[in-house]
Amino acid sequence: MNPGPVSPQQDPPAASAPSDAADASGRRDHPRKGPSWLLLVVVALVVMMLVRGFLVQSFYVPSESMQPTIEPGDRILVNKLVSAESLQRGDIVVFDGTTTFAVADRTPAESDGLIGRVVGGAAALVGVKLGEQDFVKRVIGLPGDHVVCCDAQGRLTVNGHSLDEPYLYPGDKASDLTFDIIVPKGRLWVMGDHRSDSSDSRAHLGDPGGGTVRFDDVIGRAFARYWPLSRLGGFDTPSSLADVPRAAAP
Repeated sequence: MNPGPVSPQQDPPAASAPSDAADASGRRDHPRKGPSWLLLVVVALVVMMLVRGFLVQSFYVPSESMQPTIEPGDRILVNKLVSAESLQRGDIVVFDGTTTFAVADRTPAESDGLIGRVVGGAAALVGVKLGEQDFVKRVIGLPGDHVVCCDAQGRLTVNGHSLDEPYLYPGDKASDLTFDIIVPKGRLWVMGDHRSDSSDSRAHLGDPGGGTVRFDDVIGRAFARYWPLSRLGGFDTPSSLADVPRAAAP
């Protein structure tokens, strides 16, 4: 009896060997992952705080005392790696005025407006709020300098050299108050660019130190503005102040 056509018998497929990515139990190993995003954020914040503590600090400036160079609401970056020897006349510095200046013209700790609060909140995460006794001014006199107001043209003189001050607020005089001072050793004579609206060294002539600021109170030199973006840029030292002859050692 003819059984009829039959299909060729096929062997069952051989069991495949476990792959390199699978263990003996058949589970597949997952590739090793890098650090989590949360860890990266934590590391980034730690680095930012270290930078803030030792190298650079951010400050919010609400006062008008440094107009037009620094407008109310500007946020500036300050280089904290500054030495007494590296400071120049014309530099903009932030300093702690607790031992020198009264509370007038002080800079509050927070900004106004939605954008200001957002930026300020982000800054607060890395501890960059401006203290209530921190001030921003321009260095006019270094230790030993003879600073006088004013010459026959109404200009400040330093060591007998009349100053050209292109950074002054439009319409302002070099100073409405006359003075004649030799800056003591280890101190600075500082003034705001908006002379008619700045409580600076002139306002403290009768105080200990004659209105000068101790170098030990200097937090750092302002080198750039990072907010608002429309005013992004650095601060240049005017050549007119760099040309002033150096005073004899105090």
